[in-house]
Amino acid sequence: MLQLTNVSRSFGSVQAVRDVTFTIPTGSTFGLLGPNGAGKTTTMRMILGILVPDAGTIRWDGKAIDEAMRRRFGYLPEERGLYGKMKVRDQMVYFGRLHGMRDPDVGKRAEEWMERLGVAEYADRPCAELSKGNQQKVQVACAALHRPEFLILDEPFSGLDPVNADMLLAILRELQAGGATLVLSSHQMWQLEVLCTDVCIIAHGEVRANGTLTQLRADLPTRVVVVEPSDLALHRVLAAEPGARELPQENGMLRFDVPQGIDLPSLARRLVAAGDLTRFERLDPTLHEIYLRAIGETA
Repeated sequence: MLQLTNVSRSFGSVQAVRDVTFTIPTGSTFGLLGPNGAGKTTTMRMILGILVPDAGTIRWDGKAIDEAMRRRFGYLPEERGLYGKMKVRDQMVYFGRLHGMRDPDVGKRAEEWMERLGVAEYADRPCAELSKGNQQKVQVACAALHRPEFLILDEPFSGLDPVNADMLLAILRELQAGGATLVLSSHQMWQLEVLCTDVCIIAHGEVRANGTLTQLRADLPTRVVVVEPSDLALHRVLAAEPGARELPQENGMLRFDVPQGIDLPSLARRLVAAGDLTRFERLDPTLHEIYLRAIGETA
């Protein structure tokens, strides 16, 4: 388990991270979200020891993180961290050795990852000659080759086409199943929504929301109800509901936000009695909507 307690970091007069506290349970997949410049990368670099906090503590299983622990961690930076002139196979082997792997295991693992990611044909080519997407796949392999127990991935889907994004999604699920603790930072909300068990949203260096997706959804005051077709009798029933708020129609459907805790079966019965109801659906707030509300932008 990783614990950040009241962590802060400034760069001159700019406070990048302010009193950040959150816990990442062992074996979870944790989404660290926020706008550009929110302090996410600074937070990740402090976890990894690249930066030192000005205040607060960062602990893994209750202990301060030392060099030996960091060797069991993995990191995929948002910026390209590859050596352009180094061949793909040599690159993977080099990073594996940095994490304590030895021959012949490191070479065998590199071959497995190249096959898994579809870059084996580029094994003896310099990384600079690869496309952006293939460079990203090599970088993923370099971060995960040593089977880290804790892995941070900053914008892991950057540069990947839909097919390769699905491949990476499958790989992350395999790492999940193997018990690795993952931290993902990405602006691809739908991918985080299907992967993450816990989420922390940061804005202006401060935590704005933190918890499981279930908890964050429960904190929102409304749920969306969809009714079709657009019918005046059905509209009157919904509009009369205390606290209901009408949303713009989509494809002829009536859409309303209703207060949390509303008796939806009772509402459905009243709609059936009022008119020709063909569809009635409760939609849970998406991670995108949770994010917008947390940073102060209404969805």
